[in-house]
Amino acid sequence: MLRNASDSWGAPAKLFHWVMAALILAQIALGLMAANWRLSPTKIELFFWHKSTGMLILALVALRLLWRLANPTPLLPPGMAAWERAAARLSHLLLYALMIALPVTGWIVNSASNVPFRIFWLIPLPAIVAPDEPTADLVAWVHGGLAALLALVLVAHIGAALRHHFVKRDTVLERMLPGAWRAP
Repeated sequence: MLRNASDSWGAPAKLFHWVMAALILAQIALGLMAANWRLSPTKIELFFWHKSTGMLILALVALRLLWRLANPTPLLPPGMAAWERAAARLSHLLLYALMIALPVTGWIVNSASNVPFRIFWLIPLPAIVAPDEPTADLVAWVHGGLAALLALVLVAHIGAALRHHFVKRDTVLERMLPGAWRAP
């Protein structure tokens, strides 16, 4: 099934979800390692992969949003409380905003630091702000705060999916799982 249905996400939506989930988890690990590594070629390599992955996530979130706009969102289970529906909408809105804001703030830090960069060694990343150390420092601080917020929202998102599956015993998690997998 390619397109979303009223009770399930289509294959492209599922692929976007799980690929981006893996990339975001890798991105968090890369960012933490790069920030805490001693100054060395390894630190530079970690930042290279962190920056390249960030730009890949930004491109994928743009494609994912286009796909989502062209496909209906599956309905939430009947009987969900109004606060749960509002929390679901807010958490998804925050996830999308953070998937955009984090790469953009990273791009600003890179630009303000006056560091030439090629995404995956191929695509030159143009500067989007003028070189300025105070800007780089401030936006790096914002970038770190947004990363911490992303970690909290991800914990809530994963916790909610597990709650739906194991406590509420509805299909919210199952309909995002790859293939036609259903719990027994």
